[in-house]
Amino acid sequence: MKILKVAVIGTGFIGKQHIEAIRRIPGTEVVAVVDSNEEMAKRTSEQFFIPKYYKDCKELLADIDVDVIHNCTPSAMHYPISKEAVENGKHVYCEKPFTLTCTESEELVTLAKEYKVAAGVNFNYRQNAMVQEMNQRVENGSIGNLLTVYGEYIQDWMLYDTDYDWRLDPKLGGESRAIADIGSHCFDTIQFVCGKKIVSVYANLTTVHPVRKKMEKADGTFSASTGKVLEEMSIHSEDFAYIMVKFEDGMQGLFHVSQVAAGKKNAFKINVCGAGSSLEWNQERPDKLWIGHRDSGNEELYVGAQYMTGEAKRYATLPNGHPVGWADAMRNGIENFYESIQKDSYLENQQNYVTFEDAHYIMKIVEACLDSNKSQSWVDVL
Repeated sequence: MKILKVAVIGTGFIGKQHIEAIRRIPGTEVVAVVDSNEEMAKRTSEQFFIPKYYKDCKELLADIDVDVIHNCTPSAMHYPISKEAVENGKHVYCEKPFTLTCTESEELVTLAKEYKVAAGVNFNYRQNAMVQEMNQRVENGSIGNLLTVYGEYIQDWMLYDTDYDWRLDPKLGGESRAIADIGSHCFDTIQFVCGKKIVSVYANLTTVHPVRKKMEKADGTFSASTGKVLEEMSIHSEDFAYIMVKFEDGMQGLFHVSQVAAGKKNAFKINVCGAGSSLEWNQERPDKLWIGHRDSGNEELYVGAQYMTGEAKRYATLPNGHPVGWADAMRNGIENFYESIQKDSYLENQQNYVTFEDAHYIMKIVEACLDSNKSQSWVDVL
């Protein structure tokens, strides 16, 4: 097994999470970080004892040989940086949302195939042990035929009109915010659990604060802004949305996404109802799975390989009673991606991480939601 040399581009909150996850995986070495803010790049390289730092991707590619690039930049940079990396023959693991438009995501799918590189996107929730268990129980039919699904992803970090983040700028974050940012996790996770695609949507989007105040001090995502008001900004992206969906076999579902729900920090929950029993998973209690029955007592299953099903067993990396959660799911996804590189299997059709092609389909769902909101009608995912 070769040592994979890795560079992480973007040193904000999510970039640091990638660095920590990578370092938990044998056979890897983070050799460089990149950030347009050179001081941040330098500070991160010193903090994590990473040998090199750069101000842009071109400097990196010209100076040092790397096998894998992690693209942890703002959404608008996912397309150009991933494209440049792929065209230089580098494997790419990109943050979500994959791109700003389907046109961009489609081109990256084509390029990844042309240059024959591994190409993954960090939809980490499907990599949680109990989400894997849900998938196995749906797949083996133990809960009966699926009847309905429900998901909600609700947060409060955009509740006040003084909350401002780069995601609110359509040039950086795109036309959609709540749906692209957290609704996309709902789509990926539920499609994975159910083993079927969403093919049609009916979406209703709402902007609570059409004007927001850009404050003097902003410490980044999930942090409150302080100081004096620098500028009032017109907002066109959604703060919350309700989305009805139809799957390829006709099954229906409902999603609620919001970034203005007071007291909810990162409350992602999915529920699937089968003809025999139901399953519910809550991201804020990630090592537990609720199993509902009609004619007997309900159950709560804790992560533990001895209690789990099929392929899900290998995601129980700690003994029962030792919670596995968000950071573990991120590591699982990156490890699966790296394993496909080590085994030279990344060109095969089925992967146990989200590929560029999978992420492109999620972008099509996001765009269908925007179109549905405009037309106030059902829109097919084409």
